[in-house]
Amino acid sequence: MEPIVSIVGRPNVGKSTLFNRIAGGPIAIVEDLPGTTRDRIFASVDVFGHRVTLIDTGGLELKPGDEMSHKVKRQVELAIAESDAIIFVVDVREGLIAADQEIADRLRRLGKPVVLAANKAETEQLRTACTDFYRLGLGDPLPVSGHHGKGIMELLEALVNKLPAAEKQAEENVRPRLAFVGRPNVGKSMMVNAIVGEEKVIVDGIAGTTRDATDTIFKEDDGEVVLIDTAGLRKRSKAGTGLEFYTLVRTLRAINRCDVALLVMDASESITAQDMHIAGYIKEACKGIVLLINKWDLVGDDKQIEYRDVINRRMRFISHAPVLFVSALTGLRVKDIIPVALDVWRERQKRLPDEVIDKLVRDAVVSHAPPPRGTRRLEIFRAYQGGINPPSFTFLVNDPALLHFSYKRYLENRLRQTFGFTGTSLELLFKKVTKKSSKTRGKIT
Repeated sequence: MEPIVSIVGRPNVGKSTLFNRIAGGPIAIVEDLPGTTRDRIFASVDVFGHRVTLIDTGGLELKPGDEMSHKVKRQVELAIAESDAIIFVVDVREGLIAADQEIADRLRRLGKPVVLAANKAETEQLRTACTDFYRLGLGDPLPVSGHHGKGIMELLEALVNKLPAAEKQAEENVRPRLAFVGRPNVGKSMMVNAIVGEEKVIVDGIAGTTRDATDTIFKEDDGEVVLIDTAGLRKRSKAGTGLEFYTLVRTLRAINRCDVALLVMDASESITAQDMHIAGYIKEACKGIVLLINKWDLVGDDKQIEYRDVINRRMRFISHAPVLFVSALTGLRVKDIIPVALDVWRERQKRLPDEVIDKLVRDAVVSHAPPPRGTRRLEIFRAYQGGINPPSFTFLVNDPALLHFSYKRYLENRLRQTFGFTGTSLELLFKKVTKKSSKTRGKIT
């Protein structure tokens, strides 16, 4: 399960700039997808081989006034309640102020691992001024500049050293975990109730009734599955403070610990930008995905072709996802949800022999060679499947920097066309090997 790392601090210290620098840089797993990269406050990123969920708490605005101490205490505690580590951002130019000290006090008492980022340290003089922040009692203040990209690698190295060890589970003893996610009030809780056949979770017409992720064990013909009901993910402007931010973190944690995410959307509202945000995150987290178009009783099957066209246009980046037109209220196709989700789960367990992968890549290269980058071209020496859940494929190459994103997409499409992998994200890793070791393997390109 991905650790959750929240970026916290008072207003205008550069939290969002730092978030964008980390999430948008070469170390990040970021999809250039319409509606998924602008104004996001969460992203799945890879930090030196450790995948984490990064949260920007830019909405945690501390308004001045008599209740400042109370607001600081409440918002910071909510922000870190479900976080595994914290990046605490301060402003070197403004120096140490009372609000920084208040936040630091709360962080120390709550005992979460903290990395102290002294932001806006663009000059040597400002870097020297960082020593003043030792008074916060949170260890070494690391001089960084989110705007200029200075000190970011050192910051992330310090973060990795503070991350908790990943939990290991025996694959054979793990039930398939299915998380119902989506915007508030699209019918997630009602969907779980319709599947289970009784009211296991609270259903209410008021948006946001479900604040925490709730697990329900459901016995199916092939065994037991875990149904995870979650609170809705709101837009950025509505997810900034109090329980809304806490809800966001809990929902992302539910996505991280599931095998297959069932994205519930409201048929009467078409596909929104927030639906695309959530789908983009599920893909980044390399989870399986099924699209559930709920409240279909309000639309009708004669509109399926038209609605599928909209899905293909707006969500083509998850074209591998199965789509079900359902109604939790009437029970329309509800019985199909678990079987389809389990089909996706089984696709995530698929393992292929190395020689089969190697042959597919050889054929793919013969059909369409990698495009040149200047005078050089990507060479693939070996390809093999490295893991399952998600299916992970490793390509040993001469230089990963020569890989064009379109060729990576081409290789993924060839894997899907040949072996299926319906509904699940694939992880494609490109690793550099030396010429000496590559000669022993034989070159594909």
